Amino acid sequence: MKTITFLQPGCLTFGVDCLAECIRYVAGLHLPRVHIISSPSFRAMMAEISEKLTSAGCLVSVDTTIASEPIIGVFAAATAKARETRATCVLGIGGGSVLDVAKLVAAFVDSDQKIMETFGIGLLQSRKCHLVCMPSTAGTGSEVSPNAILLDEHAKIKKGVVSPYLVPDATFIDPLLTQTMPPTVTASTGLDALTHCIEAYTNKFAHPMVDAYALQGITLCSQFLVRAVRQPDDLEAREGMSLASLYGGLCLGPVNTAAVHALAYPLGGEFHVPHGLSNALLLSHVFRFNAQASPDRHAAVAVALGIPMQGGNLETAYAGADRLNQLVRECGVHTDLARYGLDPSSISGMAKSAMTVTRLLKNNPRDISEADCERIYAQCFQ
Repeated sequence: MKTITFLQPGCLTFGVDCLAECIRYVAGLHLPRVHIISSPSFRAMMAEISEKLTSAGCLVSVDTTIASEPIIGVFAAATAKARETRATCVLGIGGGSVLDVAKLVAAFVDSDQKIMETFGIGLLQSRKCHLVCMPSTAGTGSEVSPNAILLDEHAKIKKGVVSPYLVPDATFIDPLLTQTMPPTVTASTGLDALTHCIEAYTNKFAHPMVDAYALQGITLCSQFLVRAVRQPDDLEAREGMSLASLYGGLCLGPVNTAAVHALAYPLGGEFHVPHGLSNALLLSHVFRFNAQASPDRHAAVAVALGIPMQGGNLETAYAGADRLNQLVRECGVHTDLARYGLDPSSISGMAKSAMTVTRLLKNNPRDISEADCERIYAQCFQ
């Protein structure tokens, strides 16, 4: 069994109403300047949190401008705001985009490094600022991962910073915060969590310690994702999906994702298809492509999705691919790329772009060529 390293927050709290515990934790740090990063939809909540932290003796500043998947320019503006306040603690509350920005801001607020120097694995040199994260969606797992993703608006491709310095000092996961997500966001983020777990379990570098999280995350998504989409106030479903997202995030550091995410990056970078939705469109096709490389592992995923064993592992795996396609549709997601403004003429360029994401493609259980990418993209036009 090969050596594996888990990097997790020093404090990890999960449970309904743990927002109050998060506020107590931050107030108890006795750090003078707390900088909150969130999105416009949470302005009222951030005002309340700011007031409570101010009453506890903190100097609080708030940035609620992270409205979508962030580009490098958005990160730069957010970092400039944090530097103006001389932040000693960054508190990120929001979806994966907010948390990714908060993680990077905490690392760069006191750093002379340039963001372009840190894209890749292990290139970020340090982080001095305390970092606390609290997700409002159930999908990215950013609250526990060492990853942060930005869109390079000039290259039109998403790029990742992967570093132990991006793992938060403390994370608080309150499923109540996810109840305000509309069905479309619940679906896309939940399918992102499912993709994390599937790609971790079927990964070339899979490990038994990660397998436990991955399989349980897949089972939770199978049980609760459609319920959460169709019944937003179903707290049991929200808890189940928050836990699945957490498990998926814990898989990202030691194993990470593979071809689904690599092929999804051009969809988001050039055509601005939301990240979770990009994964959902590709998931069943890549799963079917990869099944030949490790039919036993893909069959185990199918069983976790609720598929009974068929005649053999490969047959079961293919049934799992069909189930993934069905699950995406049950979430109300249209699986034709043309519905999102793409044309088959874009396939060649996307395939070339996807092949540059080598940090993820090296994890894929089956070698994938540019021609393979083109065929997979073509299958997404129906």
